[in-house]
Amino acid sequence: MSRPPSRLRAAVVGTGAIAHGSHLPALADHADAVELVAAVDVDKARLDAFCSAAGAGVEGYDRLDAMLAAARPDLVLLASPPAFHREQSVEALRAGAWVLCEKPLCLSLAEYDAIAAAEGRDGSGGPHVSVIFQHRYGSGAAHARELLTSGALGTPLVAHCQTTWYRDTDYYAVPWRGRWASEGGGPSMGHGIHQIDLLLHLLGEWTEIRAMAGRLVHDVESEDVSTALVRFANGAMATVVNSVVSPQEVSRIRIDCADATVELTHLYGHSNDDWRYTPAPHAAADGPRVETWRTPAAELPSSHSAQLTGVLAAMRAGTRPPGGGPDARRTLEFVAALYKAAFTGLPVRAGEITPGDPYYSAMHGGHPDWAPVDASGGGR
Repeated sequence: MSRPPSRLRAAVVGTGAIAHGSHLPALADHADAVELVAAVDVDKARLDAFCSAAGAGVEGYDRLDAMLAAARPDLVLLASPPAFHREQSVEALRAGAWVLCEKPLCLSLAEYDAIAAAEGRDGSGGPHVSVIFQHRYGSGAAHARELLTSGALGTPLVAHCQTTWYRDTDYYAVPWRGRWASEGGGPSMGHGIHQIDLLLHLLGEWTEIRAMAGRLVHDVESEDVSTALVRFANGAMATVVNSVVSPQEVSRIRIDCADATVELTHLYGHSNDDWRYTPAPHAAADGPRVETWRTPAAELPSSHSAQLTGVLAAMRAGTRPPGGGPDARRTLEFVAALYKAAFTGLPVRAGEITPGDPYYSAMHGGHPDWAPVDASGGGR
């Protein structure tokens, strides 16, 4: 698909809080490269408010197909509830538009593979899909990944990935939240997936996971707490904790390597100051080396805007964008494996959830203690 020499045309689907708070600022940051021309929402009042905030020239639609036919966008930003992501991604791809989608991209590995089948092949120039995993973008994350993958911090040994947030009953009063068919899971899928993706981005391939999950507070279909033990291909071992019952909210990653510990502590986004490097005693005397760890070359906070930079560059080049393809599938497979390990009580290895496995088509795997009644023939 050829690209116009002028600004790319973008459309936003779903005009709620995330569209206002994250996608509009990101598009404004890239106004020289991309122009917002359309928005879609079934709620007219919400749509009108968004179009007014976006400024002149943004046309509102109540149907995706009508927007795609009339506006012919190059890029569709999906900010709709998760249950619509698969259908809307495929529809946009078939119309020739690239897609940047809020997490989770879809509700299962089966849905992911259906989306991937609608993409252009690598080398064809697209269109492709990218998932919003903004925590892996920004200068602090890029610097940490370079140090870890180059071996500058020594061999990775032990890691901790923590997403301990708080959500009250009013949060779950929104009808699609806490339900497998509309959200795909609990904090493992909808909250902790950001830190999980960053952990995998920093440490690489995972090989084995053991896990537990529970409904400790909220009356929902999915979990409100999960924990996991993970082994990586490089030998490192990690703990992963996801919660929406934690009054003191924090997002944290810690990786202990042979020569240093790298830590990130934040909540919904990070800058360079949120990263900390602590040298091991034998490395502390090498001042210049330690200083390079603590001094990224630039200051760029993690954000939708930072990720959009890479997506637009990929569109111009006709290459797969960051946050898509097998890389994004790996994160979704990790979450599916976490659920399978938690619900079956058995270890799960990377690559074992394939077509025919119940956890391939649904994150609850049809487990009688977790699946909704209409999905399992019994359920809870």
